[in-house]
Amino acid sequence: MPEANEVHVLIVDAFTSERFRGNPAGVVLLENAREAHWMQALASELKHSETAYLVPEGDGYHLRWFTPVHEVDLCGHATLASAHALWETGRLQPEATARFRTRSGILTARRAGEDWIEMDFPAEPASPVAHGDVPKGMLEALRATPRYIGRNRMDYLLELESETAVRELSPDFHRLAATETRGIIVTAASTTPGFDFVSRFFAPAFGIDEDPATGSAHCCLTPYWSAKLGKKEMTGYQASARGATARVVLRGDRVALIGHAVTVLRGAIAA
Repeated sequence: MPEANEVHVLIVDAFTSERFRGNPAGVVLLENAREAHWMQALASELKHSETAYLVPEGDGYHLRWFTPVHEVDLCGHATLASAHALWETGRLQPEATARFRTRSGILTARRAGEDWIEMDFPAEPASPVAHGDVPKGMLEALRATPRYIGRNRMDYLLELESETAVRELSPDFHRLAATETRGIIVTAASTTPGFDFVSRFFAPAFGIDEDPATGSAHCCLTPYWSAKLGKKEMTGYQASARGATARVVLRGDRVALIGHAVTVLRGAIAA
C-alpha cells in the first residue's frame, strides 16, 4: 500500500478481458481533491488516452478525466476502469454500485455477472450535418468519403460504406488535428459474425491520434445503429490495433455500456 505521502495508482485495460488489449486507463485514487494543473501534469506523464481521478464524496466518488493535453466531459473506458479499481482494491464491496459525480451528471456502474461491468451513461445522439458544413480539410485529412455525417456535443460521426473501409482507413493525423472538435467517430455495419457494427475513434486535437476503445463514442453509436438496425441490444467492435468489444443497450435517453476490465499494474506515485 502507498505510504502517507504517496498516491495509489492502477493501470487498467478496459473493454477487454485480456491484458494489453482494449484501452489502458490510469486510475488515480485520491483521498482529497487536487489541483487541475497537477492532474493534467500527471495525465501527461502517464500518457494514456485518459487518466481518471477519484475522490470520495458522499455516497460515491467525484470523477474527472484527463487526456495528455485536456480535461474531457465524458469518458467510458476510464469510468469502467475506475469502477473495476474500486472493487478490486476493496473500496467498494462486490455487490455495491459505483456512483460517480461527473461533468456529465451522475454515472453508475455495477457488476453484471461473468465479470462484466454495466455502466449507465447518457445517450449522445448525433444530428445530421451537410457535407458542405464540415470543417475545412476534415474529410481530406480522413481520406474518407462518408455516406452520412452527424455531430453531437462532442464529436463528429461518419458512416462509411463498409467494415473494410473503416478498418483500412489511414488518416493524416497532422492535418486532422486542426479540426475543431474533440473527436471523430467512423463506423460501418459489421460483416464479422458476433458484431452489429464496427468503429474507430480519432482525437488528435486532444492528444490522441487513435483511441483504442471509446465508451463515450458508443453513447453516440448506440442510438444511431439502434435506429438503423431496429435493435435495442447490440455488440460493437472498435477496430483499433488493440481491439475492443462493447455490448450496448439503448434505454430511452440512456445507454448501458457493458464491458470487461483487467488490471495490468498497481503502484504508487509521490503525492
